[in-house]
Amino acid sequence: MRITPRRLAMGMSLWIPNLFSGIRIRRFSEDWTHATVELRVNVFTRNYVKTAFGGSMSAMTDPYFFMLVMHQLGRDYVVWDTRGEIEFLKPGRGVLTAEFEVSREQAEEIREKAKGGAKVLEWFETVITDREGDVVARVRREVYIREKKRVTAARS
Repeated sequence: MRITPRRLAMGMSLWIPNLFSGIRIRRFSEDWTHATVELRVNVFTRNYVKTAFGGSMSAMTDPYFFMLVMHQLGRDYVVWDTRGEIEFLKPGRGVLTAEFEVSREQAEEIREKAKGGAKVLEWFETVITDREGDVVARVRREVYIREKKRVTAARS
């Protein structure tokens, strides 16, 4: 069975760590260039002062840049999420949203950098916003990309 953007969004929303953290994947675009993720702040997902738990805000941004890159590059590449940074700017309340984008051009640049088995570390940025559109946090994620050894060897 082929993984479609819709199936992946549904599966990731039902995945226990996301499900119990109030994280919902609203969509992956058909061309794997965009994803939308929401966090519903409620009695189970809030912290001591009744705002979004920082760990949940970090978790809602964890795998999505790496997944967009991986699906665009295909099976000939190793792709991992390696590092993340989050700057909390405002207490998060209600429904929080993060948008992720990796353009076709970015994916092609990464593909070129990774040719021949070169290790590529690429940073991506997004923001988490509340219902009013106010920025609650700024997030940076580092993604590791390398062409698989069998592919590099086949080119030699």
